[in-house]
Amino acid sequence: MTTQTALPVLPDLGAVLMGERAALLENASGGKVFINGQLAYVWGAGQDGLRRLAASQLVDTGAAQVNEVAAAFGVNTESLRRWRKSLEGTGLMGLAPVKKGPKRPSLLTEAKAAEIRAIRAGGLSLRATAEATGVSTDTVRRAMAMTTTAEAPTTDAAHDSLVPLEAAGQRALPLLPAPVARDAERAAAGLLEAAAPLFAPAANVRHAGLFLAFPALESTGLISCAKEVYGALPNGFYGLETVLIDSVLRALAGESRAEGATRFDPGELGRVLGLDRAPEVKTIRRRISQLAETGKAGELIAALAKHHLTGTGPGGEDLAAVLYVDGHVRAYQGTKKIGKIYSTRLKFPVPATEETWVTDAHGSPVFVVMAAPGASLAAELRDLLPELRTAVGDDRRVLVGFDRGGWSPALFKHMDSAGFDVLTWRKGVTEDISEDLFTEVTHTDDHGQRRKWSVADTLVDLPLATTKTSGEVFTIRQISRVVGTTGDGSRQIHILTTDRTMSAGEVVYRMGNRWRQENQFRYARMHFDLDSHDSYTSTGDDEERMVPNPAKAKAYQKVVAARNAHAEAAAIAETNLMALKTPAEGSTELAVTVTSAMHNQAMAPLWEAETALIAAEKAHKAIPAKLRLGELNPGQQVLDTEVKLIHTGIRMAAYNTAMTIAREIRTNTGYRRASQEAHALMRQIFNQPGDIDTTKPGLLTITLDPLPTKAKTAAAAQLCEHLNSAETRYPSTELILRYKIKNTT
Repeated sequence: MTTQTALPVLPDLGAVLMGERAALLENASGGKVFINGQLAYVWGAGQDGLRRLAASQLVDTGAAQVNEVAAAFGVNTESLRRWRKSLEGTGLMGLAPVKKGPKRPSLLTEAKAAEIRAIRAGGLSLRATAEATGVSTDTVRRAMAMTTTAEAPTTDAAHDSLVPLEAAGQRALPLLPAPVARDAERAAAGLLEAAAPLFAPAANVRHAGLFLAFPALESTGLISCAKEVYGALPNGFYGLETVLIDSVLRALAGESRAEGATRFDPGELGRVLGLDRAPEVKTIRRRISQLAETGKAGELIAALAKHHLTGTGPGGEDLAAVLYVDGHVRAYQGTKKIGKIYSTRLKFPVPATEETWVTDAHGSPVFVVMAAPGASLAAELRDLLPELRTAVGDDRRVLVGFDRGGWSPALFKHMDSAGFDVLTWRKGVTEDISEDLFTEVTHTDDHGQRRKWSVADTLVDLPLATTKTSGEVFTIRQISRVVGTTGDGSRQIHILTTDRTMSAGEVVYRMGNRWRQENQFRYARMHFDLDSHDSYTSTGDDEERMVPNPAKAKAYQKVVAARNAHAEAAAIAETNLMALKTPAEGSTELAVTVTSAMHNQAMAPLWEAETALIAAEKAHKAIPAKLRLGELNPGQQVLDTEVKLIHTGIRMAAYNTAMTIAREIRTNTGYRRASQEAHALMRQIFNQPGDIDTTKPGLLTITLDPLPTKAKTAAAAQLCEHLNSAETRYPSTELILRYKIKNTT
């Protein structure tokens, strides 16, 4: 028999298979779709409507799956869904491609704009002018806006930051050009301390809004303090400044953890850093670990605190006048054996570490230390005082506010002698102050808001725990406030302070302001990953450390239960004896004889309860109050603190940067809803795209795209104008940052 030539197989011809039944074969002359080897659809070059028809009906007839057709036709599944919907709604005409018109400013030439202005000057309406010139009414408005910008100068300084699209350099600047090549520096990274920032003109840079953070970031002192403490990182392409700036900018963009770098395009973020690429996760972790190896994270936090409290900005001289201290429990969810701490937020004990935070009068973080395991806030406060004095930098008295966790009359006396004033709530049950002593007091805050309260200003004596037998007391000022009424009358709360000169109204206001610290914790958890675990490295805990014995607490609960049972038994025994001694009703006998057997029977429950109480007390006394950690919980570990403290310092700088920008929006812009939306507007500005212009010598001009509304765009322009007055220099360069907003009106 003669050999028959085999038919060509579709994959061998370059066809793309869609499942087991369909195949697509496309070339320059058009395309074909085969179903079960039979030709089903054909279209020629440029016949996109027929091509979309074939793709839609492949899915509608069940010949192939959606994802298979989308991959073969080179579109996403959403585009394929729109094609099918258009086919169903308007038929084949709905699949015809719509020719796109010219872009917005490209039609409006200067000659056309002059023609529009001349006709409009004759008194014609917008619609009549549009019909006469063959353009739309929107184009007429743009032409008239161009003459307003070019010919009618404004006296409002904020409008200097609003520039037309053409003047902003949209045409002159290249659209996302390739970054400046840094191949040579990367090759020589081991010989360089760091790669210097280099910027090239570029339009439509995605993260351009982050440039507005640099004036506020400079005021935090993060870079200068890090240089002072660490000097520099080991030689490499990414230096100390780059790593810190990258971390702060990512935090402001919503990704403060190192892993958050995976959610950024390294090339796009690199344009803000002046590099071809931003550092990625592995590099960030390695460089932070190199800093942690020096063991100077505590020095960095102390340097940041001193810089913050000695600031010379608005209100900077008063920041150290009031400080707030509180502990923060950071829960741990991993597999390591970490000691448990009671979390007031979660309402139960959890494996965790505890930090002691210090914030200023505005609630901005100043200082943080990792609390020792099992340490109380009172103990942490006593140890913290020397570091606070160093951060303050002089011997002025500082008001330190804290909650009842730091209650200790002995601590109050120690703080008073060390030059610190106490501000806290009174702990425990106390007698109410006479209503005759209450008067109305007022206080006006920094924003001009006047508040009033009903308070009583008295002095109280607190017994010192260490000298109860001698009767020594510490006299302290007490501000009592009526906060409401209960069924038994007025309800009072009491504030204690050693400051005798501050007005009663201000004392109440300052104590209430401690909630700013709680707000800082909540905001930092939401936006800056305060509770994240930046390092999972751990070391063994000190097994010789003495810790409370939980068996002691359980034994004491048995003592309490035995005491309650003894009291109930005593009451029952007394009732039984009275019944024995009382003559029966109707009896003529004046006295009743109680035998020993009757007495013993009545007293038996009491004697039994007394025996149980003695045994419980003896068992409780025999149990040691503390045990070695090695006996109680062998193998317990503690988490690394160096890496965590470095990231905490970065987050503190990012938080203070954000608060500064939000405060500038409230105080230096005319945005009406600034008091409610300053933080939301700040985050929106940070995520705004824009242009980078380096054509003017010595200047790095950032021109942001307009925001969604005119009010927000105007507020952003006013913010830019205010930030321009700071004359901020981009780190490691001689370029002065200038900010503008494009104007599309």
